[in-house]
Amino acid sequence: MPANRNGKRRPYEDIYAVAPVSLTYQRYSTRPAQWWIGAALRNLASASGIPHTAFDGLSIASFTLGPDPAIAMTQHFGMTTRWIDSMAMGGASGVAAIRRAARALEAGDVDIVACIGADTNYTDTFRELLAGFSRFSQDAVYPHGAGGANASFAHLTNAYMDRFGVTREDFGRICVSQRQNALRNPRAIMKKPLTLDGYLSARPIVDPLGLFDCVMPVAGAEAFLLMRGDTMRHHGLTGARLLSSIERHNAFPDDPVQYRGGWALDVEVLYGMAGVGPSDIDVLQTYDDYPVIVMMQFEDLGFCAKGEGAAFVAGNDLTIGGSFPHNTTGGQLSAGQAGAAGGHLGIVETIRQVTGTAATTQVDGARLGMASGFGMINYDRGLASGAVIFAGDDV
Repeated sequence: MPANRNGKRRPYEDIYAVAPVSLTYQRYSTRPAQWWIGAALRNLASASGIPHTAFDGLSIASFTLGPDPAIAMTQHFGMTTRWIDSMAMGGASGVAAIRRAARALEAGDVDIVACIGADTNYTDTFRELLAGFSRFSQDAVYPHGAGGANASFAHLTNAYMDRFGVTREDFGRICVSQRQNALRNPRAIMKKPLTLDGYLSARPIVDPLGLFDCVMPVAGAEAFLLMRGDTMRHHGLTGARLLSSIERHNAFPDDPVQYRGGWALDVEVLYGMAGVGPSDIDVLQTYDDYPVIVMMQFEDLGFCAKGEGAAFVAGNDLTIGGSFPHNTTGGQLSAGQAGAAGGHLGIVETIRQVTGTAATTQVDGARLGMASGFGMINYDRGLASGAVIFAGDDV
């Protein structure tokens, strides 16, 4: 692995995320992804008081937008932009969108960027998406009868359990705490309490995964605006100040099966750029399509050492009012996974948390928040990882 040469990255200069928007998820929808993107734009305009036609930047993450490219959205919605991006990194797309848009804002290439993750979910969308997800899927997974992310994450989970002695009970504690958080989130798909016994006795999906280890695909959208501080103040808005970010692709390629992610290569840069440490983070939103990835992030983001994730989970209360508030919306495991919007869910919640606008899921005194992303799973690993740290404007 090449040496990390990014230790002196230039800090962000007065970049803010404002107007966090979440569209209510639907288990299935007959509306296309374009409709969800348009609804997100409408809500961004309403939340900010800025007409969507004044957004001169657009960043779109969607698995189901085809055949349209992102640029087609400008004509659909009557926008004239001077900066556009289309993110294809799955659950890391939200972090990647921020990193690219922030530097464009600093350069003056754009003034207001609408960052949107949105996907629909017809009755057959998820099966069709998995069948053509990647060349790995088409050549090395489906022909052998192992279809979709469940099989891949069962492989990762088994390898992680064997390496570190982790049990299903350890993963179950994550799922149970997130369900408790979801009960305070009116937009969450999962509405019933979950106990550890209920988690362990749930229908098996693919060994060692059970029903509640797997995300529920839904239709929906998450979005926010990114802008410079002078633009924010001109419009009378408040927001979350961007302190730092990291992004890595295909980290540790020599590991036979993934047990660590790109966060581990760049975590010192993440904290160093922000001028904070793990103990300063008030609330954490990890990408959580499966609980093994959550535990991996606890370790790789510096909250505990590698292999100590299970002990960390057992020693902390991960609920909103607990010792380590985590995935306060319920995360994707209980709120639902709206396709590529899953990579924006934690970012949107972090913006709300550090600005004190999270309402029923608000963590008392939260001023520093982290959101992480993970995406583009092949058979034995996910290829993209990233994280951002935001602060309330008074930090």
